[in-house]
Amino acid sequence: MRIARQMVLLLALGIATFVTTAQATLLACPFCSAPSLTFSEQLATADAAVLVQWVSAKKGNAFDDDGLALEDTTKLIPDRTTYKITQVLRNTKDKTLEKGQKIELARFRSGKKGDLFLILGTQGNELEWGSPIEVTETSFNYIAQAPSPESDQQKRLAYFLKFLEFPDEMIANDAYAEFANAPYKDIAQLADQLPREKLAGWITNDDTPATRLGLYGLLLGLCGKESDAELMQNKITEETEQFRLGMDGIIGGYLLLSGEEGLKVIEQTKFVKNPDKKVPFSETYAAMQALRFVWKYADDRFEPERLRQSMRILLERPELADLVIADLARWKDWSVLEQLMALYDSEEYNVPSVKRAIVRYLLTCSKDDRQGEDIQPPPRAADAEKALAVLRQKDPRTVKEAERFFIIN
Repeated sequence: MRIARQMVLLLALGIATFVTTAQATLLACPFCSAPSLTFSEQLATADAAVLVQWVSAKKGNAFDDDGLALEDTTKLIPDRTTYKITQVLRNTKDKTLEKGQKIELARFRSGKKGDLFLILGTQGNELEWGSPIEVTETSFNYIAQAPSPESDQQKRLAYFLKFLEFPDEMIANDAYAEFANAPYKDIAQLADQLPREKLAGWITNDDTPATRLGLYGLLLGLCGKESDAELMQNKITEETEQFRLGMDGIIGGYLLLSGEEGLKVIEQTKFVKNPDKKVPFSETYAAMQALRFVWKYADDRFEPERLRQSMRILLERPELADLVIADLARWKDWSVLEQLMALYDSEEYNVPSVKRAIVRYLLTCSKDDRQGEDIQPPPRAADAEKALAVLRQKDPRTVKEAERFFIIN
């Protein structure tokens, strides 16, 4: 189980986002895969950008017939590819760039006459061109017309919204990346413009790229109706043994739509242990991520204590205990102090990461609401101090390790 958990967490870290235990850094879309540099961002940082047509290419002689590097560099002829500028999209420094001008790059790129490429340049002592990006007229126009990163964020997202699931994969991927990079508050303000029916269709369509499902689940949660909540519940509660990408966003969107009734469904289907129905770790972890999301962003829809109650259920899952304890400490849920002390000596929870999490929970509680050294700490803080004293006697090494990098979130 511990190995399964590690594999899922590593996969989640590699794919998602802004979607891991680094909860405090959720500056971008909470359920999107790792944001990439979009075309508009690349364009904004370039000194020059030109649309070019492929003209010709010629291989050099850097290697001999046996594939060995040419020893006599005086005879070296580099690879060459020639392009002709058809449009100057951006030019901040080199005013000599103009339509019809030829650019020769010291690299070989096969092609045929008329093939279109976007080339970005950086001005140093001279203009240095990057690798050509193959484009079509459609994708180039998409890039050229996209609002710059300095533009109003709502106008920008409204533009990219039209290109989610666009037939041209390059465009669709870039539009998704713009949402992946956008703060949740800006995405939420777009609710009245979201294509509800399309989102519902994308979520249930097996051809939708799995990496985008988290975003689409979140968007549907912002604009959906009761029927959409039912659709999402059906997808969430499907029996599966597979790792399903995007379930955190779908569950998060579902909770936005369904409120406390939906939270009960998630508790029963993803959190509560059921000997007759084993829930994959990845599903429970995705639901935990969604719970963190509503704590941070949907405090107007859920009472804090109700969310704490849900998180406390997960203390029954040893494989998640260290993460749960850290969240309860951040959420200032001091009601489980005695329970955690009991778990400390439990064989099932005898894992260094869990023990350190318990110590850090106690450290956080002991410092809660202190205004100064001369102020009497609140009752729970005093209880935490006593519990820490017990652990310092019983397990000084673990306490020392936990204190070493202790920071109150």
